[in-house]
Amino acid sequence: MVLRKLMGLFMCTLILGVASFATAGVPDLGNSEAEMLAGGAGQVLSLFNLPNGGGSAFADAQDAAGASVDATITVTVRDGNNDIIAGFAGEDLWLASFDGGMVPCVGGANADGDTDDDGITEWSTALNAGGWSLANCYVMISGDAITGGAGGSVFALHFNSADMNGDGTVNLADVGAFSSEFYPAGSYHYSADYFADGALNLSDVGRLAVGVGGSCP
Repeated sequence: MVLRKLMGLFMCTLILGVASFATAGVPDLGNSEAEMLAGGAGQVLSLFNLPNGGGSAFADAQDAAGASVDATITVTVRDGNNDIIAGFAGEDLWLASFDGGMVPCVGGANADGDTDDDGITEWSTALNAGGWSLANCYVMISGDAITGGAGGSVFALHFNSADMNGDGTVNLADVGAFSSEFYPAGSYHYSADYFADGALNLSDVGRLAVGVGGSCP
């Protein structure tokens, strides 16, 4: 009887050990978490992208008045044991918009690099992306959204681009699309408001001009 109990205890310990080993080093969506430096309750931010990476860095995101705000996003990757995962590949971490309207080039919305010794990496440099989105964005790990943290990985960060149709190149098709939104006077659409200040004006035309000819790497 004693031997049988000892064997049972040994098997339980072994099973728990195997389960713990199986989750070690594997990202856990609930234990991992992301946060955006700026953006309080009700505040919506916007980021201007270009396919060639010549858009705005996250430190130059804009609020509803067009003022620069630092929207840098950091993520901490942990496994099923709640242990940090150092050296996790940045190419397996990316941003996405809920509606798919922000269209990145291949790898264009990946994290800036692999996670450091604390399991942390970030998005601070400009994305290589086109398209536009008024939906929230979220952080993906290997194809699934992070759910950990106070608000999961969901952020009120919107995107637009001079590559309005999201085909990876800023060309005459985008110039035409911009013109149709810019005129007639008094019309407004976020997709053409590259400064996200609530108005379509010469500042937006300037950003379009800078973007023309840019394409995915």
